Amino acid sequence: MGLRLEKLAIPTLTPDSKIAYLGQNAPLLSEAADVYLRLKGVGRSKKFHQGVERHLAYAVKALGDRPIASFTAQDATNLRDWLLAKGLKVESVKRCFAALRAMINLTIREHGLIYKNPFSNTFMPNLNDRKRRKPIPLSDVRKVQSLCRSLDDDLRWLLAILSDTGLRLAEAAGLSVGDIHLDGPIPYLNIQPHNWRPLKTRSSERLVPLAGSALWGARRAVENQSGQFAFPRYTTEEACNAASASAALNKWMKPHVPEGCVVHSFRHSMRDRLRAVECPPDITDSIGGWSGKTIGQGYGEGYPIDVLHKWMELMV
Repeated sequence: MGLRLEKLAIPTLTPDSKIAYLGQNAPLLSEAADVYLRLKGVGRSKKFHQGVERHLAYAVKALGDRPIASFTAQDATNLRDWLLAKGLKVESVKRCFAALRAMINLTIREHGLIYKNPFSNTFMPNLNDRKRRKPIPLSDVRKVQSLCRSLDDDLRWLLAILSDTGLRLAEAAGLSVGDIHLDGPIPYLNIQPHNWRPLKTRSSERLVPLAGSALWGARRAVENQSGQFAFPRYTTEEACNAASASAALNKWMKPHVPEGCVVHSFRHSMRDRLRAVECPPDITDSIGGWSGKTIGQGYGEGYPIDVLHKWMELMV
């Protein structure tokens, strides 16, 4: 029996033939994207889905819609160079690679594949091409706030809230009336995820005290709405259209702030203003929903709202 087995021509899988076999039988990149959206896209925003589809389209155009195990490190390098030649900034290329890594890693786990993701360790050049957002000087913040009170409409109420809270635009535009608490001793916003507007990170879920122009804007929004949403022009039960709000606000702000400053610049100004009143960095992170820099900041329930409110009052 042993001699007969020795004489049989039994095919063996060499490393190269194993790769070829995997390459032919692994899911396509487009199928990996479908798996990713089906499992990870539940409850996520339209922007999330559009981002995945955009990054997939880049990869397919540059490399083809191939089985995921057929991609090599050289393919990843070629994609990086193609994206940079197309004019994308390094940060945008990094986001594309992060999306591709996530799609492929999830599909590898789901299908039990033994395969190293070639998009995991691609070198990214340091081109210093990231556009740094400028903070808005305090004098211009005050000028914009004064104009908001004069015009006194929903767009200006939204901008007033942003100016003295440092919220992300989607966080403010997607507020429900129930998220705005004005009756207690400390007025505040409850920043929480909604079906129409998820939050960017886990640390984004927080309570933000209201003071100054933000308190005025929140009060005016509540006084003028009888429905569910604080800003129904930009929010429905299906989605929060923060991009539309951004375009309208930036267009109006442009003559009133220095060149290069946009709505998101209020968030950068917030850090400077809190720093100017010597607010501790971890309290600043708590107010703005920034991720803590230390492990210890991830423990406990965070600061009481009256402590946060004290620093907000000092800032405004």
